[in-house]
Amino acid sequence: MYNEENCRFLKTHEWAFVEGENAVVGISNHAQEEISDIVFVDLPKVGRVVKAGENCCVIESVKSASEIYAPVSGEIVAVNEALNADPALVNREPHAAGWLFKIKMANPAEVDALLDLAAYNATIGK
Repeated sequence: MYNEENCRFLKTHEWAFVEGENAVVGISNHAQEEISDIVFVDLPKVGRVVKAGENCCVIESVKSASEIYAPVSGEIVAVNEALNADPALVNREPHAAGWLFKIKMANPAEVDALLDLAAYNATIGK
């Protein structure tokens, strides 16, 4: 499955895992810890076309709402419907069952611009 070592990251804490022509997207463990108790996830619509860096999803916790950005450009081809019933999956399994959506990448080379785990950890002081 997806783990921190095989994901690429945005400085804004989203991760992308390349799965064929798609990128699976979620938020980092660090981000879910900062957001804390997630109570709602406003997932993007399947079929929506997004650009890298575009706000496309919102996660709400008991204390705030956080915008989630697309790490790569492309079309949303799937969303994690399980989050509708259990948004706290993002807290419990941010790199597994708590993924958010999948993007069919328009330009797979965009992944190369994302941070590896070591570079991401440096941005969060880890």
